[in-house]
Formats: sequence, C-alpha cells, structure tokens
Amino acid sequence: MTSDFSNSILKTILKIAGLSLLIYVVYKVHILIIYLLIASILSLIFRPVFNFFTHKLKFNITLASIVTLLLIILILAGLISLLIPLVLEQGKNLSLLNVNALESKFNLLLSELNNYLIRFNLNIEDSIINVEEFSKQSIQAIPIILNSVGGVLGSFTLGLLSVLFITFFFLRDSIKFEKWIILLLPNTYTKRANKSFREINNLLSRYFLGLILQITILFIFYTIILLILGVEDAIVIAFLCSLLNLIPYIGPIVGFIVITTLTMTSYLGSDFSSVILPKTIFVGIGYIVAQIFDNFLSQPYIFSNSVKSHPLEIFLVIISGGFLFGVVGMIIAIPLYTAFKVIGKVFFSENKLVKKLTKNL
Repeated sequence: MTSDFSNSILKTILKIAGLSLLIYVVYKVHILIIYLLIASILSLIFRPVFNFFTHKLKFNITLASIVTLLLIILILAGLISLLIPLVLEQGKNLSLLNVNALESKFNLLLSELNNYLIRFNLNIEDSIINVEEFSKQSIQAIPIILNSVGGVLGSFTLGLLSVLFITFFFLRDSIKFEKWIILLLPNTYTKRANKSFREINNLLSRYFLGLILQITILFIFYTIILLILGVEDAIVIAFLCSLLNLIPYIGPIVGFIVITTLTMTSYLGSDFSSVILPKTIFVGIGYIVAQIFDNFLSQPYIFSNSVKSHPLEIFLVIISGGFLFGVVGMIIAIPLYTAFKVIGKVFFSENKLVKKLTKNL
C-alpha cells in the first residue's frame, strides 16, 4: 500500500517536473516558435500559388518553392517601399537639427486647440502647460529613440530572414513533414491525421484569404476618405491603417490614432477651427463607419466560414495569445486555435468538451 502511494507521488512529481520543464523550454525558445508559426501561416497563404507553379506550370517542387519565396520577398519589398515615403515625410522633423521646429509646431497645435475650446468656456491652459512639459521631455528623448532604431532593424532583419528560410522548407517539404508527423503516431491514427491535415489546410486557407479580402475592403474605404479630404500620402496611410486591423481589438484603436494624427500633421500651419479640426473629425467619422462595416459584415463572414467559434471564445483565445506572445500572439491565436480544434475533433471526438467546442466544424 505504501509502495503504491509512493509510486503515485513520484509519478505526480515527475509529471509536474516534466510540465515545468516544457513551459521553461517554450519560454526560452518562444521567438523560434513565433518564427515557425509565422512561416506556417505564410506557407498556407501562398500554398495556392505554389500549387499553381507545380500543377499548372509543371515546375519541380524546389523551383516552385524558390519562385514562391521570391514572390513573397517582392511583396514585402513593395510594402516596405510604400511605407518609406510616409516615414520620411513624417520623420523629417525628428532629426537633431529640427527638434526646436517640431516642438514649435506641437505647441502651436496645442495653442490653437486651447483658443478653440475657450469659445465653449473650456480652458485647458493648465493641462497644456503639463502637456508641453511632457512633450518637451519626449522630444528631447527622440535622439535616444533614434539610436535604438539600428538594433530594432537588426532584430527585424534577422527575424525576417529566419521566417523566409523556414517558409521555403515548409513549402518544399510540407508533404515530408506531414509524413514524419504521421510516422510518430500509431497506425490506427494514420487516417485521422491525414483528415486533420486536410481540414486544417482548408479552413486556414479560407481564413487567410478572408483576411486579405477584409484588408482590401478597409484599404479602399480609408483611401476614398483620405483622398476626398486631400490628406497627403493618403494611399500609404490607408494601407498602414488597414494592416493594423490585423491586430485584434488593439489594431483598430491604434489605426484610429494613426489616421487622425497624420491627418492633423498634414495640415499643420492651417487654421485649426476651419481646416484641421473639421478634416480630422470627418476622417475619424469615416474611419468609424468603415470599422462598423467591418465588424458587422466582413468579420462575421470570415469567422463563420472558417473558425466557426463563439465571439467570447475568440476573445479569450486572442487575449491568451497576447499574454503568451504579445502582438504576434494575438495575430496567430485564431489560426492556431482553429488547428487545435480540428485536431481535437478528429482525435478526441468522444470528449464532451471537445464535442461542444467543435460541433460547428
């Protein structure tokens, strides 16, 4: 009896130790895990292109992988080249030589805002003094921020190259990877594993194509709004804000701040009450209308045809992804959760909780 009890305690301790070790290893290599997940997503998105090269154009697998990877690099280069003019335009006052000019423009904007609000008996002069002091400290910190840009760019470049390298092998050797995974499983699970791979590829391909459609619709909305109001770099700003929408919950808020701020800076020097404020309000209203359209039409369509999950379920999954892996975790949470649901449905279909969560799949 004592021996059985001791063995039970020992097994429990070993399980806890094993779980703790697994959590520690995941924490230590979480960057690598993120690279693998991003590469998996890219390979899923560009799988139809890869299949076109192999099936229609009769490319061999290696050549098709190389051409697909070059296409990904070309798209990324195009996105970066679109953003460079905006960064240069908005960042031209951030050099050491223009700190005073930037501070002067910021203070002018605050002064005009105060003069406008005084008409409605709203005096924010005291608040402006505090904001000015804060802005002065922030502006003086710009050189420090700029000095850290090199390190950030270095990390980004390393991450990008790692993701592209992994994506190449995911494209070229996807069938091999599937076979290796199946070999690790008992023979009785072979059919289930094949079914899981097919369903995951099908659902996630539709999900990512839906996201591309969602971004395109928002991009068109934002571009029309900004062009009508004559905002500089309208296309680039619209594209940036539509991409931010990929970050659940936080992205649209950040996008609103970006689009309104860049609208205001586009008209610095103009009259605040007759030019800056009305145009910013119209841009903000247009942005909110586009978000309402997205939340009530685009997103329900995407989720109903792919992840098929309850809104609260989606919210909890996204928040959990954010806690574990930050912004990247929020972006990859839904596709990763969808894959787990498919695996659960195929391998653990008799479990009551799994059956409840996967009843719509």
